[in-house]
Amino acid sequence: MSLSETERQSFLAEPHYATISVSAGSGRGPLAVPIWYDYEPGGLVRIITGRDSRKARLIRQAARFTLLVQRVHPNPRYVSVEGPVVEERDLTEAIDSAMAHRYLPPAAAAAYLERSKSFGPQVVMDMRPEHWLSADLPPLG
Repeated sequence: MSLSETERQSFLAEPHYATISVSAGSGRGPLAVPIWYDYEPGGLVRIITGRDSRKARLIRQAARFTLLVQRVHPNPRYVSVEGPVVEERDLTEAIDSAMAHRYLPPAAAAAYLERSKSFGPQVVMDMRPEHWLSADLPPLG
């Protein structure tokens, strides 16, 4: 059964680990990698990636990407959203901190933020959701 618009946006707003997919060009399957993301209902999907990473280059070429979030318990549920990148900008400390604290407890977030200083230049990419797929399945077992 598909989720309602409110249910899918609420689910996407939760801090799930996601998989991002972007076209890798002719003769290749899409690049699909795990990623942290941020989203507020009605807003944009935000990701962070290395400025010169393969992922960033492919997203720039395609000008869009797909994000899939899912869970297994207490029942299988997923939301997939696809759309165009509407903004790319340099990563700020505030955005980096907000993302780290979305996924990690405070002590681990602090350690991650210290380590992230060595990651090299990073960018924030915001995607406007255009196409949604979702399912909410009965519990397994």
